[in-house]
Amino acid sequence: MILVGDIGATKTLLEIGTLRQGRWQPGFSRRYVGAEHPDFEHVLRAFLREWEAHHGSPVTIARACFGVAGPVFDNRVQMTNLPWRLDGEAIAAAFGIARVRICNDFAAAASGVDLLQAADLVILQRGELVAAAPRVVIGAGTGLGVAYLIWAEEGYQAIAGEGGHTGFAPSTPEQLELWRDLYARQGRVVAEDIVSGSGLVRIHEFLSRHEGKPVAPTTALSGGDAAAAIAHAALESGDPLCSHALDMFLSCYGAVAGDHALAVMARGGVYVAGGIAAKILPRLVSGGFLAAFNAKGNYSSAARRIPVLVVTNERLGLLGAAVLAARY
Repeated sequence: MILVGDIGATKTLLEIGTLRQGRWQPGFSRRYVGAEHPDFEHVLRAFLREWEAHHGSPVTIARACFGVAGPVFDNRVQMTNLPWRLDGEAIAAAFGIARVRICNDFAAAASGVDLLQAADLVILQRGELVAAAPRVVIGAGTGLGVAYLIWAEEGYQAIAGEGGHTGFAPSTPEQLELWRDLYARQGRVVAEDIVSGSGLVRIHEFLSRHEGKPVAPTTALSGGDAAAAIAHAALESGDPLCSHALDMFLSCYGAVAGDHALAVMARGGVYVAGGIAAKILPRLVSGGFLAAFNAKGNYSSAARRIPVLVVTNERLGLLGAAVLAARY
């Protein structure tokens, strides 16, 4: 059996299954809230106890792969937005697993793209697909993840980094004012400061200050999640300030995604994943994201040739972790 995990700052998804003929076949899955646990080992023990209670016996795991939100070095990672440290060798020893691989969460997400089905994807821009051309996988959630897929002899290979922490480049006068506002408060402004759940909240607060309104968003609609409350108010009730914030967020998101697409001329496609995209899909397909994606001056025509797709399957990271586990 293979154990896979998608470990982000907000949630941890764990799954046990098998990979057969290029298809991941899950056998047991659970979701956990990261903030409710002191470390990853605590979550994994809870998961294995649940397996044993459900199946009546312990499971034998041959190998495991965990996609984790943070930079990975030597099979270890200190998470960026959660005080967890994962060490592949230590986990292997503690839980009796022969092979444990730790990878960046967007390396896992990128590795799972080829396991997606047509129903898992919504086409924003058909573009002109080029076989074996570079791909980009980008996704906003608690943070902003970015990975590239580059063709090699054995197929696509994922190249992960910390693209969410590259500097944010304003594309409009209003975005420039947002950048100035944030820079005055914190110094260097990175893409993740704006294109993320907390970034949507920052945009809403900036617009509130600009319009002389109270800056605290109403969070009751989503149990205290300010970003979800803003999106809900924009999508469901048409709140003008929240709608403005969401539209500005999507414009920034599209601009950042388009920059990464041009960086590798991603004619193999840009896959918009992450926890936010599927939740705001109606607004995402309405045009603002794509307009910003394609607004690249002399390279606008080149940008319009790049296929852009939204991934609606939240299990993308698990699919990719299964692929990487099988290779390890």
